[in-house]
Amino acid sequence: MEKTISEIQKEVDDWAQQFEKPYFSPLSMLATMTEELGEVSRVVNCMYGDKNKKNGESLKALEEELGDLLFALICMANDQEISLDSAFTKKMEKVYQRDNNRFVRK
Repeated sequence: MEKTISEIQKEVDDWAQQFEKPYFSPLSMLATMTEELGEVSRVVNCMYGDKNKKNGESLKALEEELGDLLFALICMANDQEISLDSAFTKKMEKVYQRDNNRFVRK
């Protein structure tokens, strides 16, 4: 059975709350998200772009890098008490209104 975003946020928070300082500062978490996005970018660039991996370098799978980025994003949302369910709902409402006729349909 798949988990909801709320369940995932709770699972991360339950794990984080076992520590004296469950989350890094917002600036540190932003830096972490930036680092993780850079790793996603590197994998995609090696897979589809002009970038070649260095000799002896083994790249993590895109799935793993996206998981790392998602975890960092969830930590930021949890620390700031943001429901990603709510944030996603609001984003989709905006997409349906603003972008509904923006792109060519199949």
